[in-house]
Amino acid sequence: MKILLYAGSLKTVSRSGVGEAVRHQREALERLGIEYTMDERDDYDLVHLNTIFPDSFRMARKAKRRGKKVVYHAHSTMEDFRNSFIGSNLMAPLFKKWIMRCYGTADLLITPTEYAKGLIQAYGVTNPIVALSNGVDSAFFAPDPEAGRRFRDKHKLSDDAKVVLSVGHYIERKGILDFVELARRMPDHEFYWFGFTPLYMIPGKIREAVETKLPNLHFPGYVNRDELRDAYCGANLFLFPTHEETEGIVLLEALAAGIPVLVRDLPIYADWLEDGGTVYKGRSLETFERGIRGITEHALPSLTENGRALAAGLDLDAVGRRLAELYETTLHSRADLLNAQILRPGT
Repeated sequence: MKILLYAGSLKTVSRSGVGEAVRHQREALERLGIEYTMDERDDYDLVHLNTIFPDSFRMARKAKRRGKKVVYHAHSTMEDFRNSFIGSNLMAPLFKKWIMRCYGTADLLITPTEYAKGLIQAYGVTNPIVALSNGVDSAFFAPDPEAGRRFRDKHKLSDDAKVVLSVGHYIERKGILDFVELARRMPDHEFYWFGFTPLYMIPGKIREAVETKLPNLHFPGYVNRDELRDAYCGANLFLFPTHEETEGIVLLEALAAGIPVLVRDLPIYADWLEDGGTVYKGRSLETFERGIRGITEHALPSLTENGRALAAGLDLDAVGRRLAELYETTLHSRADLLNAQILRPGT
């Protein structure tokens, strides 16, 4: 079989989780030796789509007309579109209708988690849906003291500096307001937020948060994956205060890197991230602050080995094998297998 990983509008999402998911898919197919192309003019058996831009919808319809199978990766939901960019809440109902139209073209929908699968099924989408983690390159994001040293040297951080790290767009949904407030409350910790969003795209209160001047609050912007790996390895903990996710690739990367992880206690993480087992969870600024101090002061037990084990189970090799199975079953229209759960976080 030959797969078309559709590359239209890929540059638009290259610095997002969707862009990283496409990179994971390419890496997984290459490891397995499965033939693929990113040129829609080539011949192919199945097209795999990752974005919900109009060109992807056009590509799906074109493939259907040619008798090709369509796999749509459902990274986006109405819930995670809210509280993102200017006007997103107003546009959310229209966004829901649009993604339903896109997803309706699929012979198979893939969602990163069972939680996301449930959201999309609740919209009324009846296409076969399978939950399959985006995966993580657990070898690349392995613990590395030298990588951590590079991060601390670059940012002139002493060995005893307590570093809290987060990664994401500058959007409210990601919990950036809480991140800034925690930095204000905890001047004895250094707070680093990696990622970038053009300021003209975000509401005023988020721009003000990003422009907050505190000596311990840092927004270095977008960095490549090598520098991000160094940051994971050099930080004391990864804080993920997001309010809504379909999975969170950066969360998997942090777990793979073997640093403590503190997440917001959300329904998506109820089943596969155990509070006090693989991660610690918080619900408020007060519980986040207690969790951060408990981790950095070593008052809480280390969970990093458990986190590493979870990430290893979602390595790109495992995800790639399941993805290949899904392609095969889609090409042969095995509805019984398409409706079965193949791989989700925590399995």
